[in-house]
Amino acid sequence: MSDAQMKTFGVVDGLEVQEIILRADSGASVSVLSWGAVIRDMIVPSRSGLQRVVLGLNSIDDYVAHSPYFGAVPGRFANRIAGGFTLDGKRHDLACNEKGITCLHGGPKGFGVRVWTVKAHTTHSVTLTLRSDDGDQGFPGTLDATCTYTLIEPATLRIELTATSDAATVVNLTNHSYFNLDGSTDILDHDVTIFADRMTPVDTNSIPTGEIAPVEGTPFDFREARPVRHEAIQVYDINYVLRGGRFGGALDHAATVHSSKSDVTLQVHTDQPGVQFYNAAFLNCPVPGLDGATYDQFGALCLETQFFPDSPNQPTFPSTVLRPGEVYSHRTEFRFS
Repeated sequence: MSDAQMKTFGVVDGLEVQEIILRADSGASVSVLSWGAVIRDMIVPSRSGLQRVVLGLNSIDDYVAHSPYFGAVPGRFANRIAGGFTLDGKRHDLACNEKGITCLHGGPKGFGVRVWTVKAHTTHSVTLTLRSDDGDQGFPGTLDATCTYTLIEPATLRIELTATSDAATVVNLTNHSYFNLDGSTDILDHDVTIFADRMTPVDTNSIPTGEIAPVEGTPFDFREARPVRHEAIQVYDINYVLRGGRFGGALDHAATVHSSKSDVTLQVHTDQPGVQFYNAAFLNCPVPGLDGATYDQFGALCLETQFFPDSPNQPTFPSTVLRPGEVYSHRTEFRFS
């Protein structure tokens, strides 16, 4: 098998950032950056030809200055932790980068804004690694993370995330791609289905209250396909408790997105217990995107498969503790048809 195309995309902190292109015989392709393990671009076949399905930027400078985690792998803990946490009787205060009180996506120097190492790549797959030292952003333990992207015919992107640590810590990784299945200026008419009967409500700082509440009778009910557009609510940024939640077992169907304009469908399958649905209500990118596109409010949607936000402070949520000798494992597939 021949090597995937790889070229230098820029330099960050004196380190070269590589761009790796994965290709399928169907015409599908995925562009991956070693900065943030970012999915920069994804093209899939549609009935009318090839269709771009994610948001991306044109230079590494644009990513560093303006990206709201477009396509990145946030960590060491994706989503939010309220200030810090106590583990085995010891308090760990984290670097807070949201309102000064919340650690969002691992802090200001989280995994999504770091240069990863390209360990292996082929036409269809790339593996990246990152070491996070003990005390990085306040997290305990030296953690080694691995991200492998594999493009499977005709148009499935498999994501495999693993991590090990030399001391007890917490970990929660995801992929933060912004999806737009037809190139429209917004995704309000995309039909969404989320296979979850419950969600984790949040307070005014977007931190879960600890409650696990039913979606029935609320604007958050996507158990049957319906458009993102909803007159009763403008902002969707909430974690759903998936029905499967196998924690490393077989993949379960978490969500489906469909565009009637392009007739492209995305199915999200995962072994994680939750998925964060975000409708990009706060998106306002000041620089042009791919092919000069403008990325504004509601310009895409995110489906971040994950453990629940603030789990280290919520004893009733599934545990995100990783101990020496254990392996954190996360598998998600984005299946396009």
